[in-house]
Amino acid sequence: MIRFLRPRTLVAVLLVLILSVAVYGFAAANTVPASSAGDGSGAISGYAITNIHYALNAANPANIQTVTFTITPASAGDVRITMDGATWSTCTNTAGSVSCSVAQAALTALNLRVVAAE
Repeated sequence: MIRFLRPRTLVAVLLVLILSVAVYGFAAANTVPASSAGDGSGAISGYAITNIHYALNAANPANIQTVTFTITPASAGDVRITMDGATWSTCTNTAGSVSCSVAQAALTALNLRVVAAE
């Protein structure tokens, strides 16, 4: 009993208690915002591309200047095209009417590839 009441032992016990209270106070102050996580699946459907129109550059008709077409469903938010498989152009979709500015030689246009996502 006398060993427990020595000043060194009392200081050590008091220090451990103070540190325990401080750590508990910091841990109690942590807040984590609500979040969501999940897993699911859904079908990926394609888009229908119709009414394709190529407009030639007025100054140099050997170059294609714009490509326009209709996309269904019209909800595509990100539409891009390539005609040579390497150079991609970003398009503007306005209610299903898509317009793409390109600067490509008509001779290098091999095929039209459209990639779209909502």
